[in-house]
Amino acid sequence: MPSSNPIPETARQPADAPSVNALSERLVTRLVDNAARLGVALSRTDGGTVIADAGVAARGSIEAGVLIARICMGGLGRVAVRANLDAAPLWPTMIEVSTSSPVLACLGSQYAGWSLAATKEQTGGKKFFSLGSGPARALAVKEPLFDELAYRDRHERGALVLEVDRLPPQVVIDKVLHDCGLAPDRLTLIVTPTQSVAGTVQVVARVVEVALHKVHVLGVPLDEVVEGVGSAPLPPPAPDGIQAMGRTNDAILYGGRVHLTVRHDDVARRLADNLPAATSRDYGRPFADIFTAFNFDFYQIDSALFAPAEVWVSSLESGATYHGGRVDGRLLHDQWGGQSVAA
Repeated sequence: MPSSNPIPETARQPADAPSVNALSERLVTRLVDNAARLGVALSRTDGGTVIADAGVAARGSIEAGVLIARICMGGLGRVAVRANLDAAPLWPTMIEVSTSSPVLACLGSQYAGWSLAATKEQTGGKKFFSLGSGPARALAVKEPLFDELAYRDRHERGALVLEVDRLPPQVVIDKVLHDCGLAPDRLTLIVTPTQSVAGTVQVVARVVEVALHKVHVLGVPLDEVVEGVGSAPLPPPAPDGIQAMGRTNDAILYGGRVHLTVRHDDVARRLADNLPAATSRDYGRPFADIFTAFNFDFYQIDSALFAPAEVWVSSLESGATYHGGRVDGRLLHDQWGGQSVAA
């Protein structure tokens, strides 16, 4: 099936560019083959598209969330859970992320930039909306970002992650298949509601991606960034969708730490000064409160807020490392609990 969205020859990737869908394919296979153990429920459409429910009706798991986060990064990142049980830790469970291909892994694959919607007339019920993330974005290249990245994947299989609390209707599945140029049995759709365990993990695992996105917003050339490492606390899921979204955002905005390696010293200095979330006018309140105050409209929130709490930026040019921002453990503990219980 040919793609409906060709891109200019000048914007196509070099012949030796990695395929994020090929690199993540073994991870998708692992998720499907171990679905029962991971708490993931599988179903297939009449055409053979696999739908992996990691938190709508299925329970999901932390391990599933880690695997899904690695799929989101197109197989170009490492994601792990670490126990942080030292005296007075920021939080007892941390997500750690690293990638030596930060631009492609985070913006070319992991970024939730593909808007997928259907009206209630199209679904025969409720309207549907989700942002798609993961390697299949690079097959469809529906976002202007891919022109800047000069990247398009070419692979016969694809996987897309949908952060939504219901399974996708057939009209949305058909759109993804058409735009990606895939046969129905070559697509896997993974559904992870934010208020699920796996959904919480895969959102918090975006701590480096959030940093890369702000690098892009700041107008810094993306090829400046050559390495990315980060960590953020893993909060307990909240049953309420707004609160769950608030917790995952707070984990990064107030607890996320990122270390970037860049090419030039002036870029390192600039990012250390301007990258942290504290540079935003909206910084300092729980994200759920901010979101509610702006009438649940993301676009009214200062874009500078979407960043890690604390950053270190190392320069290959000078060998120096610059630091900016700080974590706010008190805000996190006030929101998530963690107080001692009297005997």
